Amino acid sequence: MTDALRVVSIGGGTGLSAVLSGLKRYARPEKAGDAWLDITAVVTVTDDGGSSGRLRREFDVLPPGDIRNCMVALAEDGAFLSRLFQYRFDSGRGLKGHSFGNLFLTALTHITGDFPDAVRQSAEVLKIAGRIFPSTAANVSLLAVLENGAVVRGESRIGRSKQRIRTVSLEPRNAKPLPETLEAIANADLITIGPGSLFTSLIPNLLVTGIPRAIRESKALKACFVNLMSQPGETTDFTAEDHLAALLEHGGAGLIDCAVVNVSNVSSTVRRRYAAEAAAPVGYDRNAIRAMGIEVVEAELLGKPWKGKERRSKARHDGAAIAAVAMTLARRGRERREGMPAATRKKAAVRQTKK
Repeated sequence: MTDALRVVSIGGGTGLSAVLSGLKRYARPEKAGDAWLDITAVVTVTDDGGSSGRLRREFDVLPPGDIRNCMVALAEDGAFLSRLFQYRFDSGRGLKGHSFGNLFLTALTHITGDFPDAVRQSAEVLKIAGRIFPSTAANVSLLAVLENGAVVRGESRIGRSKQRIRTVSLEPRNAKPLPETLEAIANADLITIGPGSLFTSLIPNLLVTGIPRAIRESKALKACFVNLMSQPGETTDFTAEDHLAALLEHGGAGLIDCAVVNVSNVSSTVRRRYAAEAAAPVGYDRNAIRAMGIEVVEAELLGKPWKGKERRSKARHDGAAIAAVAMTLARRGRERREGMPAATRKKAAVRQTKK
């Protein structure tokens, strides 16, 4: 395969960063070999907590935190500038809690007058292996209707809610995506959604006018990487089928071709730690997912229990494992786009060469 496989990854938070850090190793042909990736990340911009929330309120900019994390995930490993972007001030009036990267993006937005342009220029500074687009350039807020009928405004408040979420929406409702985002979706071989917080990181991207339709109409293979663990309140007791149903409810039928689910065992220690917060591994029913018209892809996606000398207390996706699955799915997507299996195309290429 002489040209890059095109992957569009949609999400936000640590889940999207894990996907991008894994895909990055295939992003340069001199390192990846015959099959390499052209990566585009589409990132939610509804965060209103922490450093991002403060900057949003004080400087009227889009929240930079998730985009900063994606930049670092796609930057060269150990690069000095990526470490600088992640530096967080632990003292100083007005500075405490802010990361350098968030401040850099805020300053550049004011210089350029355009947040997407600031993202592009920051990406050039970091020499990232791909492109990053905010899901919309509009200054949007997230609203949720809870199971008891209450309406909660703001991503951070929604994430803390203990009531099950019924639906979420954007305010204003007519937020539009960047043209580059729609173009990347249309030309993709693989579109990934997740992992990530279902209602506050994944679905907000699907509420941007035009994005769900673009995904449905794309010839790409569409894959949902299902979360490893449920989240207290937001997805308490959710199965993989519940996650998929919520995505389809907000984004429409035809949004997902396959669900990638974890089959690695979560240790009893980690299970107990999550159980204390009313969270648990996300289970799945193969037949129920297939009945939704969605293929089930099973893979060992859980990261190693050790990080350096310390034992992990949280379940995290293994970026390399996600990337390996994504490469396989991207090849399938390319075959589907071109209308013939790879083996057939290879034979055709050989015959053409002999002529």
